[in-house]
Amino acid sequence: MKDVKMVVTDMDGTLLNSHHEVSSKFFELFKDLKQQNIQFVAASGRPYYSIVEKLQPIKDDIIIVAENGGLVIKNEDLLLSNQLDPNRLLELYTLVTNIEGAYPIFCTQHRAFILRASDELVKTFSEYYSVYTIIDTFEEITDDIIKIALYHTTNSEKHIFPFVKHLKPELNVVVSGNHWVDISEAITNKGNALTFLQNQLNISASETMVFGDYNNDLEMLTCAKYSYAMKNAHPNVKTVANFETESNDNNGVELVLEQLITESRKH
Repeated sequence: MKDVKMVVTDMDGTLLNSHHEVSSKFFELFKDLKQQNIQFVAASGRPYYSIVEKLQPIKDDIIIVAENGGLVIKNEDLLLSNQLDPNRLLELYTLVTNIEGAYPIFCTQHRAFILRASDELVKTFSEYYSVYTIIDTFEEITDDIIKIALYHTTNSEKHIFPFVKHLKPELNVVVSGNHWVDISEAITNKGNALTFLQNQLNISASETMVFGDYNNDLEMLTCAKYSYAMKNAHPNVKTVANFETESNDNNGVELVLEQLITESRKH
């Protein structure tokens, strides 16, 4: 572990506990990471502004991979941006708005456009998409769309994924949580975003540590020698990761970071 120069972690189900909170312990450990010159990257399906809200105290010292790799931002500088092809948007809009029980959210860099959801659902969505506009028609979407997030109240893998999986491999379609399926450009995934950063910063896979819990983390887990699945992770993630740590509610990320900091200090 002494060679690790970059730590990358997913947010929901990984760094965040079940109440969507970052522990105070993590912020303490972050000071040690910074002291050891280890770059920290938050990589999430969440939008940029939502990740910033969660990591407000350290936002100027980290890199943020948002929208499953659709955006890479450091100190408000846009390093990478992958938008959905504007020529396909109407076709995609028509498809996703006709899936029974699916609630589409059209994600842009600065806000989300939420279609026809109840007040209760909007409240649920606002945990992830705190900056949003409610819309009734396609024409009301005014910005470049980076990702379409589809929400199902019980199980997205069963009730949404079968209706959109035919879009692969032309587009990236991934079950990103129990309730979520995300659609983005084919090149958009956390793994490609991480590879971009490794090249930019001249950091190898053997110098990278990654934590994840769901299928949208699979690609980035393959980019690191120190890849960790959370105890609460999807079975696919446990198959791909080289190691396993405790659950997100038992500070799984923090436990490994403590080991990393101990190792780094020895050298």
